[in-house]
Amino acid sequence: MFRLIKIFILFLVIGGIFLLWQLEKNTYSKEILKLEILGPSEVVVGKEAEFIVKYKNNGNFRLEEPELIFEPPENSLSGDKIAKREILKAEKLGNAIYPGEENAVSFKLMIFGKEGETKVLKATLSFRPKNLKARYSVSTSFSTQIRSVPITFEFDLPSKIEVGKILNFKIDYFSNVERPLTNLRVQVEYPSSFEFFNSNPKSIDKTDWEIPLLNKSEGGRIEIQGKILGEIGKIEMFRAKLGILKENQFIVLKEIEKGVELIKPSIFLRQEINGNPQYVAVPGEWLHYTIYFKNIGEEEMTNLFLIVKLEGEAFDLQTIKSDLGECKPGDNSVIFDWRKVTKLQYLAPTEEGKVDFWVKLKDDLGNVKNPYLKTKVFISHLKEEFVTRISSKIEVVQRGFYYDEVFGNYGPIPPKVGEITTYTILWQVKNYYCDVKDVKVKAKLPEYVSLTGKIFPEEMASKFSFDQNSREVVWSIGNLERGKGVFSQPLSVVFQVSFLPKEDQKGQTPEIISEVKISGEDSWAEKLLEAVYPAINTTLPDDPMVKPEMGIVN
Repeated sequence: MFRLIKIFILFLVIGGIFLLWQLEKNTYSKEILKLEILGPSEVVVGKEAEFIVKYKNNGNFRLEEPELIFEPPENSLSGDKIAKREILKAEKLGNAIYPGEENAVSFKLMIFGKEGETKVLKATLSFRPKNLKARYSVSTSFSTQIRSVPITFEFDLPSKIEVGKILNFKIDYFSNVERPLTNLRVQVEYPSSFEFFNSNPKSIDKTDWEIPLLNKSEGGRIEIQGKILGEIGKIEMFRAKLGILKENQFIVLKEIEKGVELIKPSIFLRQEINGNPQYVAVPGEWLHYTIYFKNIGEEEMTNLFLIVKLEGEAFDLQTIKSDLGECKPGDNSVIFDWRKVTKLQYLAPTEEGKVDFWVKLKDDLGNVKNPYLKTKVFISHLKEEFVTRISSKIEVVQRGFYYDEVFGNYGPIPPKVGEITTYTILWQVKNYYCDVKDVKVKAKLPEYVSLTGKIFPEEMASKFSFDQNSREVVWSIGNLERGKGVFSQPLSVVFQVSFLPKEDQKGQTPEIISEVKISGEDSWAEKLLEAVYPAINTTLPDDPMVKPEMGIVN
């Protein structure tokens, strides 16, 4: 009997050793646990793709405590977040995988990257065979290739440029991605010889731009201006990347580069408007353009044509005129012929000539944002662009009332010597085309006029101040967004003043508040803006219930 027990125990040990050998032999074998990833072999950027991790127990024993690790490829999104390594614990996998059982887990991803790039997905399934403490695992991977990135991203940049010339170039982008793209950024790498001046829209730090929400079939443009120096004949490289910034990670979608050959300059162009090379224009004014051209080469130049093309909604092209240039009202070009301009007929080295024309700007630019003027000048093989910014226009209106429903004024009308009469003063401001910062409205009160302390709306009280020495009332608005009061309700403040007439004012209509002035800095044109509105006296011309004689002090 004892011998039989020993034989039975030996049989169990041998069986366990055999089972363990079989498991170890098949630790990474898909014959016991088949693990695979199914999905498309090609993906399109911005389009969601489904990947299925499929597993099957081909063995004769139960696999317990399964745990699935899924590793998405770099630069992929799950929903609106960066896809990260996922671990599915046993409870999500049914706690065990029974013999013959087959299951699948789905992962939906949007994979981003460069066209033609191969992306790898990985999956690992670990488990513990029944009645064993050791854990084993099976791994697999799957490759998919980015077939296309339906985004246009390209330089508008000349292949040759003269050393020292002002360079205006553009980066165009357009999306044909099925879903809206958010958190887009453009990063530009310039050659070391390039000096950045400005851009439209403004950059974050001269090399980075935030791109607003980009829907399908929408696009935009970044315009960059600078100057390039360097060695003649050298090829300078400009590079740019378009990508998505997610969780401080930059996911590159498109990369472009273009080489520019530096060539020897022969003509130097410059532009002045109303005698100023850095002119900032104002809606409604006449502009006198002067284009100077200088031969900076070593050979004389003959029989030249100079063409100026005007671009911008603000030009009133019906007003264009020139003494020596050919132009017609309504045209956007002025052509200067060597037959009429002597210096275009013959221009020796170091000599300079000039041409000029006049054009008026529209009084009302409509709903245009950050308006600008552009002139493109063509002469010989050279093309030069000049951009002139148009400043915004701010306005302030000042009105006075006795009869109003805000405070309810009191005191005699007409005013009487020795008796207080109160009045309501209304200020309204407007801003047209660009954001304006540090906006202030100022006016002075005569010595015989005081503030009562009543201000409406009440939240404006914290922005209101009065200096007793200078008698100056100041409304500190701060930033005033584009279109405020023009395409939306005006920004207003109402306050009350009291007037105590003196004996020597009898028979007069004294001023109760001086002319008012608004000032602020145009964020687009980088120019100080100002506007004024007339003073108000006791006749209150804006109050329909007050007749002129009711303002004469008794």
